[in-house]
Amino acid sequence: MVSIDVVEGIAFRDRALIPIWEKVLAKEKLSFDDGVLLFQTGDFPAIGRMADHVKTRMWGDQVFFVLNRHINPTNVCVLSCSFCDFAKKKGDEGAYEMSMEEIIGLIDDETREVHIVGGHHPDWPFERYEEIVRTIHSRFPHTQVKAFTASEIDYFHRRWKIPPEESLARLKDAGLRSMPGGGAEVFSNRVKNLLFPGKAGAERWLEIHRIAHNMGIPSNATLLYGHVETYEERVQHLMLLRDLQEETNGFLAFIPLEYQIGDTLLVPRHASPMEDLKTVATARLMLDNFPHIKAYWVVISEQTASVALHFGADDLDGTIGRERIAHAAKAASPAGLARERMINLVTEAQRIPVERDALYNVVRVYEN
Repeated sequence: MVSIDVVEGIAFRDRALIPIWEKVLAKEKLSFDDGVLLFQTGDFPAIGRMADHVKTRMWGDQVFFVLNRHINPTNVCVLSCSFCDFAKKKGDEGAYEMSMEEIIGLIDDETREVHIVGGHHPDWPFERYEEIVRTIHSRFPHTQVKAFTASEIDYFHRRWKIPPEESLARLKDAGLRSMPGGGAEVFSNRVKNLLFPGKAGAERWLEIHRIAHNMGIPSNATLLYGHVETYEERVQHLMLLRDLQEETNGFLAFIPLEYQIGDTLLVPRHASPMEDLKTVATARLMLDNFPHIKAYWVVISEQTASVALHFGADDLDGTIGRERIAHAAKAASPAGLARERMINLVTEAQRIPVERDALYNVVRVYEN
């Protein structure tokens, strides 16, 4: 018979978690070893209860979402990352480049946020990226533009010799309001050398976000998990993010991104829903200085995302629209959800839906 210890409202089957719970109650930062234990333990319910406690302490029963559009202007890319089904070379079947009118055609007056990421195009000048931001901002001044990952900002420097300070200043002047968190992958030189050797690594990614934060451009952060990374590498990633947030306070949200197998087949199967939930919960417990943790329904499914609202997540991202990157890797989610469906996902989880903008300003609270 399994021994159970009940401490401050939580039943623990793994007594090693009790010191972590005591730190959580005291609002103390968790250590590297604490993070590894959270991933390794089999006491799944206790992790969820602890993370839900932190989320509730911060946001009560509120869960946020945004009316947004994900726009991927091109999939033409000079990189050949082993985990990516999205990127194509010029001339490949399926390679595309969107015109400005095609981009504008995806946005309407209700869109609160435009999320723009794409391939590292070999020929597009930097001015084209400026034009995309400026045109959207001009035609839809109430739509906040969240655009270009740190890896793209790094590529602008490598390709066009435009340092991050300059490219971000020019993009901000054009209408950029925040940065997405993509391109982080896993902060591990071992994984970088295996999967994305040509892409910006941990030090550069963190440096660019530090620059952005110091310029008044907030951003998100991500972790790509469920491939060849170890638990220790996941925890190290979270701690590096936490350290930068301690310094700049510029991160808005953290988004765990489950690796989509697609045709790259780095592993034989997707991470399980339990692994998804454990990653969300561990992120909420480790990233005590991050305001928001997302359950990104595009990659973990609507069902798992709904459960994640009881495992520390307080945000479902948004209605997405025409997202291409995860769906190029055969993500099983629908390509977009309407406002009503987002509200239903939250209310079915017995939470309160809160519509927001890209910077987490509240637009409307949907109380019953």
